[in-house]
Amino acid sequence: MALILGLIVNAVALWVATLIVPGISLYETAGVADIDAGAIDNEVSVPTIAALLIVAVVFTLINAVIKPIVQLLSLPLTILTLGLFLLVINALMLMLTSWVTTTFQLFGAEYLVSGFWAAFFGAIVIGLVNWVLGMVIPTRARD
Repeated sequence: MALILGLIVNAVALWVATLIVPGISLYETAGVADIDAGAIDNEVSVPTIAALLIVAVVFTLINAVIKPIVQLLSLPLTILTLGLFLLVINALMLMLTSWVTTTFQLFGAEYLVSGFWAAFFGAIVIGLVNWVLGMVIPTRARD
C-alpha cells in the first residue's frame, strides 16, 4: 500500500511540475500519429493519468536505483556545498527520467524536460509537493 501511495504522490508531483514549470511537458505516445496529437495541456483524463503513472514508475525506479549511487559518488561536493548540490542531483534525476521516457517510447508516455533550469525548478516543485503530500497522507504508525 505504501508503494502505491508513493507512486500516486510522485504522479501528482510530476503533474504539478508540468503545470507550473514552463519547460516541462507530458505527452502520450501510445497510438499517436501526429506530432502534437498527444500533447497534454491542462486536461485530466484516463490516458493522462495512465501516462503520469507510467512516468511516476520510471521516476521512482530511477530515484531508487541510480540516485543513491550518484549521491554517494558526489558526497564530497555535497558536503562542500552544504547539501545544495542535492538540488542539482534531483534535477539530473528528472532529466534522466525525461531521457528514458523519450528514448524508450514503448512506455506510452513521454515526459519532456527542455533544459537544466527547467529540471532544476521542476525538481524543487516535485520536492515541495512530495513534502506537502507526505505531511497530509497518513503513513504507517511508528513504533
